Amino acid sequence: MTTKQKAISVIESLDQDVTMDQVIDKLYLLRKIELGIAQADAGDVMDHDEFMAELEGEDVG
Repeated sequence: MTTKQKAISVIESLDQDVTMDQVIDKLYLLRKIELGIAQADAGDVMDHDEFMAELEGEDVG
């Protein structure tokens, strides 16, 4: 499926009274998901335990 076809499919799945901001949000979400899948496919991932250790080491405040 081409990028254009994916975008059209997302837009067609939305309600008729959708706002432009909602359309943009859905397309942005699709893009972020595609980027995440590409990163995972390329092996650019972090082990769960490593992530949790990094998260626990961050300052909150």
